[in-house]
Amino acid sequence: MTTLLILPVGGCAAKIVSTAPPTIEPARAAVSPPPAGAPAGQVIAAGGRFTAALFDAATRSLVCLSPGELTIIGPDRAPRTVTLPGEAAAITGDGTGAAYLPGRGAVLTVDLAAGRVTETPVVGQDDTEFTAIARRFDGHLVLGSAGGVALTLAPDLTVSHRAAGFARVDGLAAVGDVTVVLDRAQTSVTELDAGGDAGLALRAGLGATRIASDPAGRILVTDTRGGQLLVFGVEPLIERQAFPVPDAPFGLTGSAELTWVSQSASNTVVGYDLSTGIPVEKVRYPTVRQPDSLAFDDASDTLYVVSGSGAGVQVIPEAGVT
Repeated sequence: MTTLLILPVGGCAAKIVSTAPPTIEPARAAVSPPPAGAPAGQVIAAGGRFTAALFDAATRSLVCLSPGELTIIGPDRAPRTVTLPGEAAAITGDGTGAAYLPGRGAVLTVDLAAGRVTETPVVGQDDTEFTAIARRFDGHLVLGSAGGVALTLAPDLTVSHRAAGFARVDGLAAVGDVTVVLDRAQTSVTELDAGGDAGLALRAGLGATRIASDPAGRILVTDTRGGQLLVFGVEPLIERQAFPVPDAPFGLTGSAELTWVSQSASNTVVGYDLSTGIPVEKVRYPTVRQPDSLAFDDASDTLYVVSGSGAGVQVIPEAGVT
């Protein structure tokens, strides 16, 4: 909460105002019950408690993040593990065979084909706990920290710009050279321009948890506490759609045709068509337990549902066929 302290000095009042933003308890995914039926598609036994995932088009690989390691599942569906030099909270990629993760005071770059990890310290950030990462279309990386700072990096991974004032940077998503910051404790989204400066900020429901961008240039947010899918445009940041989604919506990814949202309280994933301006449900599938992370391969129309409880990775081919 904002604190106002008034001290009388020589008949005048000096005002000291704290800069800490007002916050709430961050929302979380529901603890999923055991699945009521068999998940759709195929389930790969990959036992990690995964917290994030992405699909890399160059290597045709799904990349799943769990504390301290990556699990890479290629076209042969055989998982292989890459050990990280420390825990990482997020992952992004360039679509050409590299993944990037925020380490403590550093950026971790993973060659997905070779399984090789390179750790590059961020100058002046030795002890910073980085919590989020995004890659803009111009190749610049943006890092978010537990201390509420978003850092835009130059190509040599030095800091080119700093935006502060967040309670914590919990997620980042890029559209073009614009980045949007998700702050769960403020349940807000904030636009960063191409220079890295903070611009418009908007409330994001009652308890936003996940953020992603899609091929159409939209910013997607799950409002888990409020039971909504939120859709934003950028330049300027504006909320364009808010649609009720029951059962604690959490996992999120966008594809060329549909937006995919997992319902963590019911082990379900739903594909919505956003093209009409009001989300329209097109497909629905039963999932593995705790469907916390989603990824999509547009070339094969394959949806990946990644469990956060160790229930494996679900592969749903031709997922968008209605």
